[in-house]
Amino acid sequence: MHSFKTVQHYFNEAADQLQLHDDMRRMLLTSQREIRVQVSLELDDRRLATFIGYRVQHNRARGPMKGGLRYHPEVDLDEIRSLAALMTWKAALVELPYGGSKGGIAVDTRALSHRELELVTRKFVDEIHDVIGPDIDIPAPDMGTNGEVMAWFMNQYEKYHGFSPACVTGKPVELHGLPGREEATGRGVGALTLKLLSRLGRRADQTRVAIQGFGNVGAHAAKFLQESALRVVAISDASGGYYREGGLDVMEMVRFARENARSLSGYAGADRISNRELLELDVELLIPAALGGVLTAENAPRVKAGVVVEAANSPIEPEADAIFEERGITVLPDILANAGGVTASYFEWAQNRQFYRWGLNRVRQELDRVLSEAFERTWQYAQEKNVSLRAAAYVLGISRVSRATMLGGVM
Repeated sequence: MHSFKTVQHYFNEAADQLQLHDDMRRMLLTSQREIRVQVSLELDDRRLATFIGYRVQHNRARGPMKGGLRYHPEVDLDEIRSLAALMTWKAALVELPYGGSKGGIAVDTRALSHRELELVTRKFVDEIHDVIGPDIDIPAPDMGTNGEVMAWFMNQYEKYHGFSPACVTGKPVELHGLPGREEATGRGVGALTLKLLSRLGRRADQTRVAIQGFGNVGAHAAKFLQESALRVVAISDASGGYYREGGLDVMEMVRFARENARSLSGYAGADRISNRELLELDVELLIPAALGGVLTAENAPRVKAGVVVEAANSPIEPEADAIFEERGITVLPDILANAGGVTASYFEWAQNRQFYRWGLNRVRQELDRVLSEAFERTWQYAQEKNVSLRAAAYVLGISRVSRATMLGGVM
């Protein structure tokens, strides 16, 4: 099932519960704008390279649109469209004044020099600057991008529109960024995991966790959970999986990856396993924090974890989700589990508009408050209606967007 079909599947399940009319369903699923642009540049060796960039602006019923910018060779319109829709429901679920968007460039950043990466970013801004901005659509970092890319993005945008730090979020702290923004998604995953375990009556110190993915989200989630007394026994990245029954030294792995081009390749402090083996380990908690579609109808019956937290976007295919529900496995859905990133981005955007910045402690406190309130609303709805947390999250998010659409009117 393609990624946008996955979004449609979950949307329609929630829309059935809300008894949404077909006309409203069609309107809420249809992107308001889809942009496909050519990004061409001269490489360091004087060859001409051409990449395809996308920006999908899904919905603005609740405010300006918000969404990440990813650089990855497999980026395509279907993926970006699905992630933009997910951002709409996610922002509504945590009650941020945003609609959803998403962008990307089909490029392998490992094949680019630092100069080429900067030029790709600036050329992309040249193509889309007139349809984004603080009151229209605010990009942020995603897979393959970081604070430095956002700094280039802001600088290029300002060449057309003047000083405008709120045009993107996820910037370096030294350039109007937010303290704690880099850790926010992973920290949110960790905090919500603890709340879920508490609701399920499970003790943190008796919970073994396996995390697939050791990028920004996976690394910060692993650090937070280990500090909260969970035993992180397995971690993986593109180089494979690393397992230690007694628990991994997460901070040692963070330092190793930082000194090794963000890779765990060559790490000798654990036994080697495959990514597939990691997903099927005998643990209490599984956190897929890498690419989507890793849990399928084929491997779902072999998953032993009783709790799965979706740190990545759409890591569980609908067929696998149905198997988990039938087996009694609790899933914390992506539109809630990884909402810490967009929440912190909202803090940064709001402070840029006010030309005022909070300290790290306040950022963390506000992040925990927003996510906690969203979790409690979702948990209570799921309990009252006897539905999954995913169904509850989608119903709450979609109902708010639908209501905003009706209140605003269609002209």
